[in-house]
Amino acid sequence: MQGQEIILAVDTSCDETAAAVLSGGREVMANIVSSQVDVHRRFGGVVPEIASRSHLEQVNLLIDLALSEAGVRLFDLAAVCVTHGPGLVGSLLVGVSTAKSLAYSLGIPLVAVNHLEGHIYANWLLPCREPEFPLVCLIVSGGHTALVAMNGHGDYRLVGQTQDDAAGEAYDKVARALGLGYPGGPALEALASRGNPAALRLPRAWLGEDSFDFSFSGLKTAVLNYLNRAAQKGEEIDKADLAAAFQSSVVEVLVEKTVRAAKSRGLKTVLLAGGVAANRFLREELSRRCAEERLVLLYPPLEYCTDNAAMIGCAGYYRFKRGERAGLDLNAVPGLKLLA
Repeated sequence: MQGQEIILAVDTSCDETAAAVLSGGREVMANIVSSQVDVHRRFGGVVPEIASRSHLEQVNLLIDLALSEAGVRLFDLAAVCVTHGPGLVGSLLVGVSTAKSLAYSLGIPLVAVNHLEGHIYANWLLPCREPEFPLVCLIVSGGHTALVAMNGHGDYRLVGQTQDDAAGEAYDKVARALGLGYPGGPALEALASRGNPAALRLPRAWLGEDSFDFSFSGLKTAVLNYLNRAAQKGEEIDKADLAAAFQSSVVEVLVEKTVRAAKSRGLKTVLLAGGVAANRFLREELSRRCAEERLVLLYPPLEYCTDNAAMIGCAGYYRFKRGERAGLDLNAVPGLKLLA
């Protein structure tokens, strides 16, 4: 993509430090991620103070690595894109401060990106095809579960969202109850693959015939009650069956509401985004249902499902092309909404 604008992107929203270089918004020249999983595993979850300190130690190194891998210099950059929310405030501040310093010193535009928007735009990093509007996107991660309709770049309509726990959060809490350690989501998925989802029936929260919202708190409570009753009676449980039943309940609701949202609006394209988009069972079930309903389903490669800076650079590129710029007073917004 010779002649295209080259973008540097930075993401420090939670516990991964990430830097990427993109050309033309969709060609990933470099995408470097430093995970803190091993650091936080001993605590059973992310410790915000440790996360932000690690970002401070890593961010400049990762930017240098990304530029070197891409074969570009700082003075080749057309803009700097950065996640400014949602996320952990201390972590976000590291990335925001770094990006502002670079933009100021290089005299180039600063572009602020919503982390959820980044997850959506991971689907524009597919080398084979570009998503076609209008479309609906299911965002599923540790902190968010939502259905968003898009008529064009930057044009979002909230279709539905979780009323309590996010899907990924429910995965992590049930995994902890089953003693699976941290991070819980992938461990629970692996355990569920060995179980029988029909061995026990867990509730599905449909929230009404016309609702596109989600609720996973009741399902989580049902699992905890099942474990407590078994413990009180001294009964052994099959953890794999319980994990499979839990996963089946979550995925069935996610899939059916997504398909129904697309059909009710006459949309033909469905996107899947967020960390939980890496879940194989979810991919398979959504693929099956979309095929049945003749819907086009797109989802990112696994490397772009979890937190990374390439997706932030892609989302930021389209904002950059629309002329959107952030000031040097840009601040971290831990509770930033995709839609006001």
